[in-house]
Amino acid sequence: ASELNKVIARHALAPSLPLQEDFVYHWKAITHYYIETSDDKAPVTDTNIPSHLEQMLDILTQEERERESGETGPCMEYLLHHKILETLYTLGKADCPPGMKQQVLTFYTKLLAHIRQPLLPHINVHRPVLKLIRLCGEVLTAPTENEEIQFLCIVCAKLKQDPYLVNFFLENKSKRPEIKKAAAAASSSSPTSNNNSNNYNLVTSLLNLTKSPDGRIVVKACEGLMLLVSLPEPAAAKCLTENTDLCELLTDRLVSFYKALPQSMDPLDIETVESVNWGLDVYNLKEDAAVFTGKRALISFLSWLDYCDQLIKEAQKSAAAVIAKAVRESFFVSVMEPQLMQTSEVGILTSTALLNRIIRQVTSEALLQEMIYFLLGEEREPETQANMAQNPLRHRLIEHCDHLSDEISIMTLRLFEQLIQKPNQHILHSLLLRSLEERNYLENKPQDEREPLENGQPHDAVDLEEDPLFADDLSPDSRLSGSDWLSSSPPQSPDHSKCDGKTEVHKIVNSFLCLVPDEAKSSYHVEGTGYDTYLRDAHRQFRDYCGVCQRWDWRGNPKPFEKCNLDSPFFEGHFLKVLFDRMGRILDQPYEVNLQVTAVLSKLSLFPHPHLHEYLLDPYINLAPGCRSLFSVIVRVVGDLMLRIQRISDFTPKLLLVRKRLLGLEPEGINVDHMTLLEGVIVLEEFCKELAAIAFVKYHAAASSSP
Repeated sequence: ASELNKVIARHALAPSLPLQEDFVYHWKAITHYYIETSDDKAPVTDTNIPSHLEQMLDILTQEERERESGETGPCMEYLLHHKILETLYTLGKADCPPGMKQQVLTFYTKLLAHIRQPLLPHINVHRPVLKLIRLCGEVLTAPTENEEIQFLCIVCAKLKQDPYLVNFFLENKSKRPEIKKAAAAASSSSPTSNNNSNNYNLVTSLLNLTKSPDGRIVVKACEGLMLLVSLPEPAAAKCLTENTDLCELLTDRLVSFYKALPQSMDPLDIETVESVNWGLDVYNLKEDAAVFTGKRALISFLSWLDYCDQLIKEAQKSAAAVIAKAVRESFFVSVMEPQLMQTSEVGILTSTALLNRIIRQVTSEALLQEMIYFLLGEEREPETQANMAQNPLRHRLIEHCDHLSDEISIMTLRLFEQLIQKPNQHILHSLLLRSLEERNYLENKPQDEREPLENGQPHDAVDLEEDPLFADDLSPDSRLSGSDWLSSSPPQSPDHSKCDGKTEVHKIVNSFLCLVPDEAKSSYHVEGTGYDTYLRDAHRQFRDYCGVCQRWDWRGNPKPFEKCNLDSPFFEGHFLKVLFDRMGRILDQPYEVNLQVTAVLSKLSLFPHPHLHEYLLDPYINLAPGCRSLFSVIVRVVGDLMLRIQRISDFTPKLLLVRKRLLGLEPEGINVDHMTLLEGVIVLEEFCKELAAIAFVKYHAAASSSP
């Protein structure tokens, strides 16, 4: 009892002493092993070393629990003062006894994970940690890989908590010669106090472990890199992109996964393969060949693309720009461009379908920007017939929208449909707005000099004024000029009905709804194909599109006439030229092509830019001689259709039959004559309803937002 009382008294007087004594006891037991043992071939698991290390960790954790937050106890002081981590590093490096490296890695990992107070700022912690980092990833498929990746990831997690600590991990070394071109170019402008002679061994070790054949190790290494690129310290970001192989690893692997794809793949397989997540799918090795050849390779490629995209999204801004440029140069320009520029139709189709899938998947701002510059060029000046082909890839892709192969045309149109929905202003500027910004598609003559047969059409266009449908109240002074109705709210007083925005929008809606003559309409015979369904869709889509471009400052009225250069010759731009040409052939080309052409045009019409709206959705603009608008193109098609209808017997019943077949309401039977024409008429009718709905929805949105 007296002995017990002494122990209790000792605890009361100096409660930390027994812990320290215990701690020193376990450490000395480890050092004595090395002094006393003669057999250093026996594995460490046959000794008491693992148990002593475990006890030391328990004591350190208990000590911290019992003390005030942030206060260093005597056991931790002992560990720091006696450079225990340095000694352990030396023993781990020698791997003596065999398996000691594993024990040391585990000790470091648990110490950093379980101790809450910041340890890394201590020189006697971060110096041995740095040395241990260099031992990781040295040997592929080493027996310690699992412990190595756990250790590296806990260091990354600690740096994420205190980003400034990363400066301890940038080691001063002589500058490596192979500084990367993309990195050097992009980072030459980024200011940082550090010189270029830093090694970033934490990154190097993680990069080595991404080459492990064990998928779980690779994923953990990728996660570690994701944490490091996101650190806000400029010196670390610069070192990461200049002095490590990160850019090469990302791009080389992207290229090798892409090159492993079959030369020919079904576009539908590429489009419909399930969405991928880099951490989950890339190493799922179940057999996919039964589904389609190349599925496993495709998922591996898309998964790595997803990783690159997410990494760039997380990365510090200057690092993101450098990595994205490297992907553009090493993958898009070097590998994809030759694929897209080839002459083999099968090759064009496969590479276009893959590009479409890539566009769909990329969400990081920096990579999206680089991809768009790759596809469309960086030019901002207005497009002309002369400079139309200055960017060969852009020119080729737009030409492919009107390819001899319908499959290539459809796939390329789909690609542009996907592209114009991405949240990047340069896409619409490059494809459309730079051609429309001066509004020089409008007639510039004073009212009294205008020739009587204008109404926004060239002389050889169908004259609407002779058509009773359009003869009502079309004089220019009885309506709002241009597309001012879009930004005006309906006047309060009924006295203003002459220039009431509401009257105007109904005239515009009716202009589209009445374009197709009654004998060429078939939708009113079939339920559920009315204009109201388009209204619902247009409302939802317009809201989505406004969301995409809410930061682009597109509100307001068109550029005032007095500020426009109306005398410069108008060129609608290569993209609209091809779309209008195809729209003009709607009665003579396949149904699937027509659906895709009208899908792209309707999406362009949805954007809330005043010039786009005026040019694509206002039937009443006074076009300059030789210019065409979407409405004038459709008017010409309708004129052609009216002539053709007269030459086809039983036109309306045939049309109705074809519509019912397309809807699956009528079984496929005997062939109907003029099938392409009849299907074209059905698409034309639906497209006009869609444009009417878009015009109506845009008017209401503008009216409700007016003061």
